[in-house]
Amino acid sequence: MPPFARFTALASTACAVLCWTPPADAQKLTLMTGGASKIMYLPVTLAARLGYFRDEGLDVEILSEPAGVDTATELIAGAVQGAVGIYDHTIDLQSRGLEVEAIVVLNRAAGLAELASTKVPQPMQTMADANGRRLGVTGFGASTYFLSRYLAQRAGLTTNSYTVVPLGSDNSFVDAMTKGTVDAGMIEEPTASRLLSAGTAQVLVDMRSVEGTRAVLGGPFAGACVYAQRKWVATHPDETRHLVRAMTRALAFISSHSAGDVMAVLPKDFIGANGALYQQTLAASMPAFSRDGRMPDGAPETVLAALAAVNPAIEPRHVDLARTYTNRFADEANAVPAH
Repeated sequence: MPPFARFTALASTACAVLCWTPPADAQKLTLMTGGASKIMYLPVTLAARLGYFRDEGLDVEILSEPAGVDTATELIAGAVQGAVGIYDHTIDLQSRGLEVEAIVVLNRAAGLAELASTKVPQPMQTMADANGRRLGVTGFGASTYFLSRYLAQRAGLTTNSYTVVPLGSDNSFVDAMTKGTVDAGMIEEPTASRLLSAGTAQVLVDMRSVEGTRAVLGGPFAGACVYAQRKWVATHPDETRHLVRAMTRALAFISSHSAGDVMAVLPKDFIGANGALYQQTLAASMPAFSRDGRMPDGAPETVLAALAAVNPAIEPRHVDLARTYTNRFADEANAVPAH
């Protein structure tokens, strides 16, 4: 499907996020997220709702796709200027000769949980039980895909001993878990808590927190980030600078406010019918957000090691991690007082 062919269906999401009329001379940018309502991507929504993009002279349109791999595709096609997804995409793309870099890190955890459906005859108890099972992911090539394979490999399973099922949207994931058409699956918040609270799923592996991610992957991690093509960043330093400054302000807002304060800024359809559950989930997720937007020391190496373990096409010695991220703009933003 060509770039922008799917965007009409996403217009309501963009309108819900952007509720102001930008000035005529504002610089237009388009960002695409791997699911705008996912908690890991909240800083983007907050930057829009709080007027931080406007303050920076930017007119930012936010679009949404079910999986991060789709946002990477649109970025490389030139359909959007920035992608909002998990950092591992920058390494994977470089291994295929495509130069992109994270310009601001949003989350220091994977923000994901491997859940077992309780609606199958014999629910999985550990990842070792995945032999002969069906594992749901958001999409082939998505972060959920590579991390699911990593967990299975760590449990001693080969790639042909289980079946990976791409489920796309959160609603499709919930439906599959509820009907038991998959035995387990990896998903973000708030969908994970929605399934757990309903008794539809139980946790197999928890990487929603910084501590949980480090325990599973063995080191510091970079989760959600905003990344862009390196050639675009090089030719648009001012736009990049303003974009990162708006994002670091959003991160500062999260670190200095309660979950209730953050919820008050969000569109109602992000929260859903169970406001108490959403607030509890958000409060538990907030410590994992970055406070400064910088790449955590050692995180690129942790991500590369996990990727290389399951993808033979990625040879660590051929990956230039220094070209997969930059702290330049976050450092500049943190050195200047906020508006």
